[in-house]
Amino acid sequence: MTSGIRWKRRPVGANWGEFGADDQLGRLNLIGPERTLAAAAEIKQGRNFCLSLPLDYPGGSVLASYRSPPRLRPTIRNGRACFHYDFSAEEPGFDDIVCDDAVCLCTQYSTHWDGLAHIGEPFDVDGDGKRKVVYYNGFRARIDVLEPGEAREISSTALGIEHMAQHGVQGRGVLIDLARRFGSARHYVGYDDLCRCIEEDAIIIAPGDILCLHTGFSRVLLDMGRRPDGAILARSCAALDGCDRRLLDWITDSGIAAIAADNFAVEAQPPRSEARAGRSYVPLHEHCLFKLGIPLGELWHFEELNRWLNANSRHHFFLTAPPLRLPGAMGSPLTPIATV
Repeated sequence: MTSGIRWKRRPVGANWGEFGADDQLGRLNLIGPERTLAAAAEIKQGRNFCLSLPLDYPGGSVLASYRSPPRLRPTIRNGRACFHYDFSAEEPGFDDIVCDDAVCLCTQYSTHWDGLAHIGEPFDVDGDGKRKVVYYNGFRARIDVLEPGEAREISSTALGIEHMAQHGVQGRGVLIDLARRFGSARHYVGYDDLCRCIEEDAIIIAPGDILCLHTGFSRVLLDMGRRPDGAILARSCAALDGCDRRLLDWITDSGIAAIAADNFAVEAQPPRSEARAGRSYVPLHEHCLFKLGIPLGELWHFEELNRWLNANSRHHFFLTAPPLRLPGAMGSPLTPIATV
């Protein structure tokens, strides 16, 4: 991995270099000890809520044809499946029985974080008129960000999810209930919509907060029982309008450290064709991951937490949400926990 400033030009609106030339955390840098202590003050009852779907949801490959459900299998010991394995086969007299398994999974199939190298872009970082494929903070494809197999050691790749894991993700979550206002039909949530929700509920959002969005999408998925209907999902629930320039500017100005939603992609997919923002098919991903270093959480499960917060006239909670410490991964499944 190269070190030092690796760009002469950065995209308009990018914060590259703000946290240092070699920064790989982005806006998670805003969650320091003081912010974590302030977030811990949201714990009043010590009650926990699991914010993860079962990791074999949504089921099938409807949401993303190139992602498949996890596949569990037993490991192999002495040529046999290590499941209900009798140790006496190795040493007579032992009574132990062991089960041991392995999993093949797509890191962004179910409840997950998108890491900062999930979305890049060709950009003229050298000012020589030639566009190079780069990622957050100017890290370059095939030089800094390496495909498995390109590096001698996978840990040498930049922007791997392990940096987020090592930093830890513990801070204040702020939940906005979009489902209550916009119902179960598809609605593109723009700047005006979001501000109205924040103002009407008197929600305070501070720098370093993790913005969480309840749309009801995870409930629709669970009701489908691992047999998702793509046509229904495409017209279900609210999602952020990544083509709304004012919404993207608000994300920049708010100082939020990350965004997590219970839907697929956080932003509406496909984007509004009449308002596509430049070249990007995922303009909110481009803005957050590529320009600002804001991780995106997808397919979280906020139903039970949302009911409790509404019943108790609260919006804030203590959130623990580290990814797997898997060197070189572009994303990661996780089991986030909200504590109130």
